[in-house]
Amino acid sequence: MNNNRLFKIVYYLLKHGRSTAVELSEKLEVSVRTVYRDIDSIGSANIPIYAIQGKGGGIEIDPDFIISKSLLSENEKEQIIIALQSLKQTDSLYKDDLLVKLSALFKVKNHNWVEVDFTNWQNNENYKKVFNDIKFAIINKKVMSFSYYSSNEEETVRKVKPVRLLFKGQDWYLYAFCMLRNDFRYFKLVRIKQLEILSDEFEDDFEALILNKEMKQEDMIKVKLKFDKKVAYRVYDELGENIVEDNADDLYVEIEFGNDYNLYNYVFSFGDAVEVIYPEEIRVKIKEMAEKIQQKYKT
Repeated sequence: MNNNRLFKIVYYLLKHGRSTAVELSEKLEVSVRTVYRDIDSIGSANIPIYAIQGKGGGIEIDPDFIISKSLLSENEKEQIIIALQSLKQTDSLYKDDLLVKLSALFKVKNHNWVEVDFTNWQNNENYKKVFNDIKFAIINKKVMSFSYYSSNEEETVRKVKPVRLLFKGQDWYLYAFCMLRNDFRYFKLVRIKQLEILSDEFEDDFEALILNKEMKQEDMIKVKLKFDKKVAYRVYDELGENIVEDNADDLYVEIEFGNDYNLYNYVFSFGDAVEVIYPEEIRVKIKEMAEKIQQKYKT
């Protein structure tokens, strides 16, 4: 007996309602005789499944039936708990008491063995509101408008059809069809300001859209950086895979940046604990910027 197939039959009937044996056999790629054997097995598991004869008949499950927790494996129960642990960090609707109830139902001990937290250390209520407003717009297919600050210091007003929220690296992104660019774009949530959900709705079916997770950058710059060991903790955290040399005093990293703006901001965030080794034009630019900073602090 194929338990996986039985599970598929139960879920198919719960989702689609009354179906014929022929329909189920085609869906599962088995014979009609096998379908009827599976129905007997499902009924033996105390699931109220019925075969109705005659015109308009078919196979169905009592619409009031609730799937027993016994149909889930221990691993599947744990996966559900972990998924909810993640979701509760992004939506206040997912409360701890829901996790407690499911843990009791599944008899999962110590459901707090893992903690997934997508939020930053600062309690930013505005950020939470942006996240939940975008979620609402996606579910209800509402057009949104907002001001967006791109990495090249450009501020634009965008009008978009939201598709999905994506957590990548260390940040949340909105994947949406941008009506200004007439193409799909990623928008970093922390850079979205003055978000407004418009009354306009859209009919485009983006549910089956394969998310393009390649965030392509133009004008990639390859640099080599030397870090003082006093910031080793941060280099290991953020650039561990790019370390090419690790000695007693310094760490050397080779990495590509998406554009000049990201590069210079990142380098300066390390203060005097970093030096650009190459390319030479970046070293010169860093020096010029440092001199301008120094001028600001001259009395």
